[in-house]
Amino acid sequence: MAFIDLPPLSNAAGTVKLPGSKSISNRMLLLAALAEGATEIHDLLDSDDTRVMLTALASLGIGLEAKGQNCWRVRGAGGVFPVKQGELFMGNAGTAIRPLTAVLALSGGHYRLSGVARMHERPIGDLVDGLRQIGCDVRYAGNAGFPPLEIFPAQLRPAAPIKVRGDVSSQFLTALLMALPLTGETTVVELTTELISKPYIEITLNLMARFGVTVERDGWRRFTIPAKQRYRSPGRLHVEGDASAASYFLAAGAIGGGPVRVEGVGRHSIQGDVKFADALETLGARIVWGENWIEASAPASGGPLGRLRAFDLDLNHIPDAAMTLAVAALFADGRCTLRNIGSWRVKETDRIAAMATELRKLGATVEEGADWLAVLPAPSLIPNVAIATYDDHRIAMCFSLVALGGVPVRILEPGCVAKTFPDYFDVFARIAAPVIAIDGPSASGKGTVAQRVAKALGFHFLDSGALYRLTALAALKADVSLDDEVGVAAIAATLPVEFRDDRIFLSGEDVTEAIRRETIGNGASKIAAFPAVRAALLDRQRAFRRFPGLVADGRDMGSVVFPDAPVKVFLTASAQTRGERRYKQLIEKGMPDNMRPLLQDIVRDLEDRDARDAARPVAPLKQLPDADLVDTTSLNIDQAVAAVMDSVRRRLPFINPPVV
Repeated sequence: MAFIDLPPLSNAAGTVKLPGSKSISNRMLLLAALAEGATEIHDLLDSDDTRVMLTALASLGIGLEAKGQNCWRVRGAGGVFPVKQGELFMGNAGTAIRPLTAVLALSGGHYRLSGVARMHERPIGDLVDGLRQIGCDVRYAGNAGFPPLEIFPAQLRPAAPIKVRGDVSSQFLTALLMALPLTGETTVVELTTELISKPYIEITLNLMARFGVTVERDGWRRFTIPAKQRYRSPGRLHVEGDASAASYFLAAGAIGGGPVRVEGVGRHSIQGDVKFADALETLGARIVWGENWIEASAPASGGPLGRLRAFDLDLNHIPDAAMTLAVAALFADGRCTLRNIGSWRVKETDRIAAMATELRKLGATVEEGADWLAVLPAPSLIPNVAIATYDDHRIAMCFSLVALGGVPVRILEPGCVAKTFPDYFDVFARIAAPVIAIDGPSASGKGTVAQRVAKALGFHFLDSGALYRLTALAALKADVSLDDEVGVAAIAATLPVEFRDDRIFLSGEDVTEAIRRETIGNGASKIAAFPAVRAALLDRQRAFRRFPGLVADGRDMGSVVFPDAPVKVFLTASAQTRGERRYKQLIEKGMPDNMRPLLQDIVRDLEDRDARDAARPVAPLKQLPDADLVDTTSLNIDQAVAAVMDSVRRRLPFINPPVV
């Protein structure tokens, strides 16, 4: 897409399961490739950068086998790569090209490494200088100090400590540390400057230790790798969730009310970017830590769009996550200063210059220096700004938070998020896209009303009842008893459903009319009482929450599926009125008199279903305290739609819905 338009948002709340960490994923892949034995890596990030690494390893002779979703089995080479010649395209993946350069320099072959144009502007000279100190033959195929590179077999020689700078990128030190055990000799790396991004080196050392190689560290200046260590597979590993990606959702909770919980990182994470949560806490956000999760909410006194506290922070330890703080500064109560962020200048783009440019578009006063940025927020954000992303995934993601200021914003070239988080905007929508939840008893007209409201607003539409009806129909087609909770839940979990306009397809078959049969409706009501079935369909229903918003109708949309929905409506009517409506529908469909049930039988059936739905132990049908009651007994469809729109207008003032 050329752009994605985010609507004005009023709140953010919910739970996000994080994708795997890019930093951990690519380090694990490379270490597994160099190790003795096979390693099974679970929860690996599926993104452009990890695909670059996987492609490179395969071309270098490493056996790779996909074992399921986000799981790979890597058969290690037990040392250097077996393939001694190759041309590798590394895209814009710094976590791939830098450590691979170091390993290839020790692999005894002839290789060429190149990337996209921006990669050829990202420095690698300090790493090359370090490798040359021990006899590696790495040459520049373009501008000195930058990729593309050409590598020839090394003539290794004993060396004094390798001297390397640490103030441009910690990835240079990571690359050396990961590659040097391949020499079999004791090697020492000494830094000639301050080391930035120290937590990323902690990740490197932690993962090397898991593969059996220890590094002796003297402060942050000297690192010794004892001789005769070899990488050995630990067998099975799991990748932590991406702590850098967590920053966007935690900030959304702090700005948009929350609570927003991220799962995949917690108090014992090996990633330094979890300290972003500490930084948010200094801004007044409420933070709660778990073993494998972190939760953020707005300041207690601030409300959903309350101001965060102004800050002046040294962010050298969390340079990637710090970008999110630059956008959070738009919601602060004064001037905010981000210090010691010089590494931003040599990332996917010059992030200091890019952030300053885009923040100014929104009305902020911004100052920038060589390694700092200061942001003075405007009293109100400028709406309808088009944010340039500079082919930088983090810029696209952090500026999505602007919409939580109640203004529409356009993100240009949003596909750049594929570098680390391909479905970011879908996941962000699941905690922030506005939801209008319309619940009510059968035949109350909620489906028709919900469709009309969705069309008027340009929102997506979810008929949750259709999913239960589809499950009941699929179970009957598969000869699975509707009393078999486990069997029906298994069908629900893999339901091959597709919605096309106003038609519904099951395994490619149009079942729009079939699922409306009374027997299927009764079956749907029955299986909806099973906890296992409801759990199986829960994630599927929540996946319909996408930008610009969702209108969902059902019987537990506001209570269970979207409890944080800003608009909740309980649409009802008397059983007699609902029965008369259903009877009229049967007549309009041309049902013969001899097949048409009596009106009183329809009313009695609706009353029985109401009683069952209200009494079920899981998500009983009832009006919630925060739901608006719309009784349509004496209303026509147009009047019912207008009543719901009144609720939308009151509860979502940013949306400015049309009058219908």
